[in-house]
Amino acid sequence: MKIIVPMAGRGSRLRPHTLTIPKPLIPVAGKPIVHRLVTEITEILDEKVDEIAFILGDPAFFGDDVVESLEELAKGLGAKPTIYRQLDPKGTGHAIMCAEPSLEGPAVIAYADTLIKADFNLDKEADSVIWTKKVENPEAYGVVNLNDKEEITELVEKPTEFISDQAVIGIYYFKDVAVLKQELQYVLDNNIIHGGEYQINDGIKRMMADGKVFKTGTVDEWMDCGNKEVTVATNKKMLGFIAETSEKLIADNHTNENSEVIEPCFIGEGVVLKNSTVGPHVSIGKGTVIEDSTVKNSIIQTHSKIKNATLDNAMIGNHATFDGKFTNVSIGDYSALK
Repeated sequence: MKIIVPMAGRGSRLRPHTLTIPKPLIPVAGKPIVHRLVTEITEILDEKVDEIAFILGDPAFFGDDVVESLEELAKGLGAKPTIYRQLDPKGTGHAIMCAEPSLEGPAVIAYADTLIKADFNLDKEADSVIWTKKVENPEAYGVVNLNDKEEITELVEKPTEFISDQAVIGIYYFKDVAVLKQELQYVLDNNIIHGGEYQINDGIKRMMADGKVFKTGTVDEWMDCGNKEVTVATNKKMLGFIAETSEKLIADNHTNENSEVIEPCFIGEGVVLKNSTVGPHVSIGKGTVIEDSTVKNSIIQTHSKIKNATLDNAMIGNHATFDGKFTNVSIGDYSALK
């Protein structure tokens, strides 16, 4: 089994936080989004993952430190890491084809801007499984149309009339991903473009037209990390889930001087808390100092300094300085508000 992870996009909706770090490496509950996603998928699958292929963008942005982080992730999960590049962003279908040498055998393709919680067995009789989540407003999503055998017969993007309430979340299983590769090659060769890009859906639709059987796999939780608001909300949910497991959230070597921590919170190594109240649902990266402040429902990344602050629903980057009484803020790396 392989996991293919396209992650070449810059994450414009999450700016300013993605100006200096790729969105899939933004931490949620103390770990990068892509680390949590790939680990969760590996745990769901009932067979060994032999290879994890990551499709990155420009090396100037996705540099050696990103490659090293992803290689360590794959090796830690017992898989071979493979790195590919999509230097020209031409869509989801094009991104997958950038990993062409790895596109054979059973594989999961997962876009690294979302998190899931799920517990189910893949239908190995199906040619493909598209993971979905029941939503209240299907007109805002791409959804699947099912027949009376619960097989997917159609993908419909933002339907104006009710088709189904099962939204596609961007994670797919293929019994033999080489079949998708063949269809996507046809899409590229014949310049089949939608929205100005080559789309994975056009390859999938060709597979359906050829009679391939597609089923759904439903996740319990689908958590978006598309912008600041939903990323903070996802951080809150993940902290709640992790608090019920054995995963360690609070580093032993943090310093607490006359401060209260209201769990669940993630507190990284070397964090210093002085005369502050932190939590619930706060993630604080390593080396950050928080003084004379109240912080809840927020993400604060590494080596930042927070003082005299009352923060709620805030997201603060790395090496940032914040001194003031603003509440709902979003400031990126190396920024200063004093």
